[in-house]
Amino acid sequence: MADDPYSALGLSKNASQDEIKKAYRRIAKTDHPDLNPDPAAHERFKAASSAYDLLKDPDQRARFDRGEIDASGQERPQRQYYRDFAQAGDNPYRAGAQDFEDLSDVFSDLFGQGASRRRAGARSFDMRGQDQRFTMEIDFMTAARGGNTRITMPDGALLDVKIPEGARDGQIIRLRGKGGPGYGDGGPGDALLTLIVAEDPDWRRDGDDLETTLPITIDEAILGGKVEAQTIDGPVMLTVPRGANTGQKLRLKGRGLKGAGGKRGDQHVVLKVVMPSHVDDELARFMETWREDHAYDPRRGK
Repeated sequence: MADDPYSALGLSKNASQDEIKKAYRRIAKTDHPDLNPDPAAHERFKAASSAYDLLKDPDQRARFDRGEIDASGQERPQRQYYRDFAQAGDNPYRAGAQDFEDLSDVFSDLFGQGASRRRAGARSFDMRGQDQRFTMEIDFMTAARGGNTRITMPDGALLDVKIPEGARDGQIIRLRGKGGPGYGDGGPGDALLTLIVAEDPDWRRDGDDLETTLPITIDEAILGGKVEAQTIDGPVMLTVPRGANTGQKLRLKGRGLKGAGGKRGDQHVVLKVVMPSHVDDELARFMETWREDHAYDPRRGK
């Protein structure tokens, strides 16, 4: 990735965490390989994904800003420290070629001939492949209900990913064996997918609880009745109490998101009284007559 993750996201170093998240989402919506086949867009998306993986964690971001880790998240070595120590004339651990040959025999005695062969050349070196980090945006309903989605890996391979029910923004899904290739007899690493749940104008999440807004008519607010309300499982009939007001909340128990232990949260339905698009003469006359004997001022309380 680029040496400057802020540049990959088009941001300055004093950007807020919210600005970092919004910048990544903006790039994902234009340059994701599933949306834009241009190779240059693919490279911009890869750079932005790596940058977001580094900067989304405030602690990791702070370590990068202090120079403790590089743009790939790897520890920066203490330059010259070991060399200066090893070359010191009075270093009791300084060893010559013969000394290392003796150490090879020691390793062989302790760990068997395999260790000696691994020290002899890289061809015998076995090492597990590196874990690879990716970021994937999913829509709200996929996160809420769970399901399967397909992603394009850097090498062009298509991979089906199972999204768990009630998935959260920032949740990491581990795909075992889908990371970097191993060395020698070492197995492949894992792919770590960080989920970004897209915002939905009709749904608001608070932990495992959900909140939605339900428009109701004047007569439904005054008289009450059964009204259809949407849930993530489909529509249900909700009882609106007589004399309902805008902002009043009704609870649908167990209609929220699946949380720890399989228990689901609740859905809170916020009522919103909506006037008809046109007030006809009949309604106006009725209200004028009603107001003569029932006038009230909500701005001064009951």
